[in-house]
Amino acid sequence: MTTARSTRPRTRPDVGRYVSDARRDHYFAACDALYALGAPAAAEEDVETSFGTTHVYRYAPADPAARARTPVVLVHGAGSCSAMWYPNTGALSADRPVYALDTPGDPGRSVQREPIHRPERAAQWLDEALAGLGLDRVHLIGSSYGGWLALNQAHRGPGRLASVTLLDPGGLEKVGLRFFAWIFVSLFATFAPKALRPRLAAWLEQPVLVVPELRTMVQRGIRAYRIRRPAPLPLSDEELATVRTPLYLVLGRRSLLLHPDRQVERVPRLIPGARAEIIAATGHGPQFDHADEINRRMLAFMAAHD
Repeated sequence: MTTARSTRPRTRPDVGRYVSDARRDHYFAACDALYALGAPAAAEEDVETSFGTTHVYRYAPADPAARARTPVVLVHGAGSCSAMWYPNTGALSADRPVYALDTPGDPGRSVQREPIHRPERAAQWLDEALAGLGLDRVHLIGSSYGGWLALNQAHRGPGRLASVTLLDPGGLEKVGLRFFAWIFVSLFATFAPKALRPRLAAWLEQPVLVVPELRTMVQRGIRAYRIRRPAPLPLSDEELATVRTPLYLVLGRRSLLLHPDRQVERVPRLIPGARAEIIAATGHGPQFDHADEINRRMLAFMAAHD
């Protein structure tokens, strides 16, 4: 006697996935509402890599001279997608071409087939994605987990990089309990009554609570997607000392991911010519809380390294 086998495909334990098509589509609708707050994308495309399909949003300047400048590539934080760049796409894409990547393994429109959490695989994925876009030289900007990806690229695969900008990044310290506690409390606070959210947002330094479209995207992403990767390990002093790509580090004064005073001294000491700044009145999201100022600073840094 034989037993019929299930025809459902097996899910790898180290590859992220959506729990259902319905929740995926519900999440995509929330993403589209957030994208609408930023600059309109000129095009979308899918790039095949060894690790899956990477979905990319392309933003084009209206000025022909700006289109010839070295492009920007944006890499978002964990548990998010490239819609999180809505405060930045307008200013950046007015100055130069912009490509915003959905990282495989996070909710978004990329499709992951192989894990990329190991440093050498992450660098290979990003290099293949840039090659697939035909980009030989880029300014790479990463936030949080995307900051780890950008820093890791500067260490392991810097050949295509004109500069790297890190916005309160991972990769400099081991992720501590205080950061996970902040994430948990912030997610819980998204369900608080509307009247309480501004006060909680100020207390937690959490823009998710006061931007309805962002709040909806985060809530739906948690329900829809299962991330399957460990937190990245920080780069050692020896690894940081190998970086020769021009680097700009932006830290929030009240960041709970890392210790700003420690890193603003450490990074320039280890990486020749690195620029490091602490932004007051913000925590883990300086590009949200001070979007206009951060946009100006990033554009000035990139212009100096075109």
